[in-house]
Amino acid sequence: MDCPQIMDVDDIRRALTRISHEVVERDKGAGDICLVGLHTRGVPLARRLAGIIAGFEGIEVPVGTLDITLYRDDLQYDGLQHEVRQSDIGFDITGKVVVLVDEVIYTGRTTRAALDALMDYGRPRAVRLAVLVDRGHRELPIRADFIGKNIPTSRKERVKVSLAEIDGIDEVTLIR
Repeated sequence: MDCPQIMDVDDIRRALTRISHEVVERDKGAGDICLVGLHTRGVPLARRLAGIIAGFEGIEVPVGTLDITLYRDDLQYDGLQHEVRQSDIGFDITGKVVVLVDEVIYTGRTTRAALDALMDYGRPRAVRLAVLVDRGHRELPIRADFIGKNIPTSRKERVKVSLAEIDGIDEVTLIR
């Protein structure tokens, strides 16, 4: 199976550094920003972004985790058993700018489910989306606000994001 590497550890670090700066610049500071990582790989990405922002802004940005399993619209169609994980948003998101963080955006359905789930926690002033990879093929009118890398793919291909916190390595590969 041909699996070319699209991003290595340095590419990922640079992309996250750029996204961190873009997030803060968009809202002219980090004071009202909070990050919410989508399980599974969005969580370590959100934590990394928060660490980078703290490094150059001197502000600890709150980080939460969100499980969207029960909000998915494809549960009855795929026949798979989905593990429900714990969401943990231990801060008030009302009036805040919430940046949802995920590793890949594809059809937009995960983001739609995340928006539904997030509204159970309050009414943010704005919701933005940060992704490490945008692979195209949207089925819903959803777009990412902050993108690490655009990777044009066919529907037959898959983008695999591996992160050190979960997989022991930082890389993005294309599975054909």
